[in-house]
Amino acid sequence: MIIITGSGGLIGGEAARYFCSKGRDVVGIDNNMRAYFFGKDAGTKWNQDRLAGEYPKRFKALTVDIRDADKINKIFRKYNRHISCVIHTAAQPSHDWAAREPLTDFTVNANGTLNLLEATRCHARDATFIFTSTNKVYGDTPNALPLIEKEERWEVEPGHAFARHGIDESMSIDQTKHSLFGASKAAADILVQEYGRYFGMKTGVFRGGCLTGPSHSGTELHGFLSYLVKCAVSGTPYTIYGYKGKQVRDNIHSKDLINAFGCFINKPRSGEVYNMGGSRHSNISMMEAIRKVQELAGKKLQYTLSDVSRSGDHIWYISDVRKFQAHYPEWHYEYDIDRILAEMVEACRLAK
Repeated sequence: MIIITGSGGLIGGEAARYFCSKGRDVVGIDNNMRAYFFGKDAGTKWNQDRLAGEYPKRFKALTVDIRDADKINKIFRKYNRHISCVIHTAAQPSHDWAAREPLTDFTVNANGTLNLLEATRCHARDATFIFTSTNKVYGDTPNALPLIEKEERWEVEPGHAFARHGIDESMSIDQTKHSLFGASKAAADILVQEYGRYFGMKTGVFRGGCLTGPSHSGTELHGFLSYLVKCAVSGTPYTIYGYKGKQVRDNIHSKDLINAFGCFINKPRSGEVYNMGGSRHSNISMMEAIRKVQELAGKKLQYTLSDVSRSGDHIWYISDVRKFQAHYPEWHYEYDIDRILAEMVEACRLAK
């Protein structure tokens, strides 16, 4: 049995679908708090309901807040020895939103993670524990890289250690502006590492770049590629915040990330940390994304370019995934950025 938190969300939902299709039983924990964070249109209940309909014998949906330690322990106590893996994807995911309610952000991201780790240690110690962390644990340190402005994107100067493959796990998380979201996720990230190194549990940290796919309930405050596609297809105005729209993100499809989880589950390594994103294989700037999405949608996006950037936002971020590839050479990408965008535009058209 696999317990998945945030099972109505992009990564949690993809993981639930993947493992149910493999004949595994899944307990999905999701209280649709994304609707509280970003509004009704960003809610995830639709995905939770869809999973329950697709896999009525395999998927059990539980509406539980991960901050409620008593209820979390009750779930783990009930299934204890049957739990082989915990995939923790539930989170408050926006650094802009975190500044509105710092206590909510921290208790969801940090305290919620601690509740799950301790429940796993007490009731399912042999289970593999996977945590979806974020590149925001590095704060705005990537912005200190030597950057060159090009026609549609920023790039790292040739010859720099990160220019060819992206940013690896050696980047410091200290002396940087994380945003409150980045700080709460860094706390959770370190806790997951510590439960692996101190208690010897099979914990793995995946520091994601932009995680995306057609099931993403993207909003202005979180999920830029999903929200951009929605705006282009629907004709909704779009605002770009800072950096001339040339900021670069690496984008990994949710299915590629779940396949990476599967590799880790088969051969877990205690307390390990991996940068995980689209790498040089799949990355794009906002201006490049606008051009490509307009071509795919056959519509011109109405956008405004603001001079004000989001505090702590990255100008350029591409993940170096070679450490994970070295540990798990059987893993490979199925999606590049063009395939990702085409799938997302088509999904938005069908949803209209």
